[in-house]
Amino acid sequence: MSSMSTWDDFRLVKAIADTRTLAAAAEALGLNHSTVFRRLGALEESLGVRLFERGRAGYALTAAGEEMTTLAGRMYEDILDFERKVAGRDVKPSGELRVTTNDTMIMHLLTPIFADFCKTYPDIRLDLIVGNQTLNLARRDADVAIRATDKPPESLFGRRISAINWALYRPKSMDEKAAEEKTVPWVGFGANLSGLSAARWMHDNVNMQHVVYRVSTVLGLAEAVAAGIGCGCLPCFIGDANADIVRIGGTVPELHNELWILTHPDLRRAARVRVFMESVGSKLARYRKLLEGENGSG
Repeated sequence: MSSMSTWDDFRLVKAIADTRTLAAAAEALGLNHSTVFRRLGALEESLGVRLFERGRAGYALTAAGEEMTTLAGRMYEDILDFERKVAGRDVKPSGELRVTTNDTMIMHLLTPIFADFCKTYPDIRLDLIVGNQTLNLARRDADVAIRATDKPPESLFGRRISAINWALYRPKSMDEKAAEEKTVPWVGFGANLSGLSAARWMHDNVNMQHVVYRVSTVLGLAEAVAAGIGCGCLPCFIGDANADIVRIGGTVPELHNELWILTHPDLRRAARVRVFMESVGSKLARYRKLLEGENGSG
């Protein structure tokens, strides 16, 4: 190299390689298109080699570009590893803490718990990432995850809070005998939730001709059942808490899941992570009977 390249240069090349377009790379880096174009041109001129070939399919790496991208990937992992280890050495519970969970947990259980936590630890700023996608804790997409899973990654550290049981529910206005015969209208899951055990159970056990309504969130499904549209599968902590919904029978064993609170091992001793996992984990455990469906009627 004719001059010393910076980490920003490597990030630039990696972003273009990952996205194959300057526009997408600019968005990922928080820059504008012209800046990315100018910086790539300056970098290639400085190195004296082309890093990309421009074609109809986008920007394709040259041999030199592949070497630089491979090195950028190793540098990125080393930087993340350093950041995790440094973050894990703080001694005062303060700073930003990124927490990921899903909308059902936020709406039905976690918000009051988080409110208490914020009052107890005012120097910790919670940044909530709400969604069903699984974020990568190793890459610091989040510091702590509160997840429903039967098999948490072995690379993560955490504790099992409780089982999460599911059951079948009918609208309070629906005839009980008709609901038990499964010939009534049903509310199903949207395509984005087809991987759920409950979605697969419905496919195997309910006549799909009776599914008159589909929705892309579990919260929306609960609202649809409560509104009288049809029966549905719901976590017990949602169904049993809704006065307009009645459980049909007991819990369904095939739909059993577990609630975990998880972090990366390098962060487990960080003060803000440690107090969060201890405080929130212990308060969530108080809802075990609700999560396991012991409070509902069968």
